[in-house]
Amino acid sequence: MSNVLVVYYSRTGNTRRVATELAAMGGWDVEPVIDMKPRDGLIGYGRSLLDSILGRTTRLAAPRHNPADYDLVVVGTPVWSASISTPIRTWLEEHAGQLPPLAFFATENRRGAERVFRQMASIAGAMPVLTLELRANDLRRGPLAPRFALLIAKVRAAVGAPRPAGPTVEPHPPTMH
Repeated sequence: MSNVLVVYYSRTGNTRRVATELAAMGGWDVEPVIDMKPRDGLIGYGRSLLDSILGRTTRLAAPRHNPADYDLVVVGTPVWSASISTPIRTWLEEHAGQLPPLAFFATENRRGAERVFRQMASIAGAMPVLTLELRANDLRRGPLAPRFALLIAKVRAAVGAPRPAGPTVEPHPPTMH
């Protein structure tokens, strides 16, 4: 078993691409968060935005991996209307207080990742050791591997780092571009 788990939710495939490429490069396990509520098409898109804005949770399929078995968990979410995606909100709420150190990444069209990182940290009750924001333009610019080298090195350096004490959340988590 690897010492890092990459957990993600993806409605359109952008966040899945980042998560699977990152996990493959790092040699880490990957866990898709599977939402039991349909989010396809125009109705699914509208439902996704409304659920995210209202801070709702959803029902998730049972996970394959226990995040407590890892030294670090990387959590990835798309940005929905400047908010965390509902499935990742739910996953973080279900695992809050049981998680090892965390790293976050977000995929977005325009902006909102910093707000999403604050939401994620607040729900998880812990600050991430690092964050990564990827805009749609970044994803269209070819291979992601060169941009992941520094992130992978930082994640590897963070593995085994002591867990931050208490649920204190700073106003602006560090962001890596």
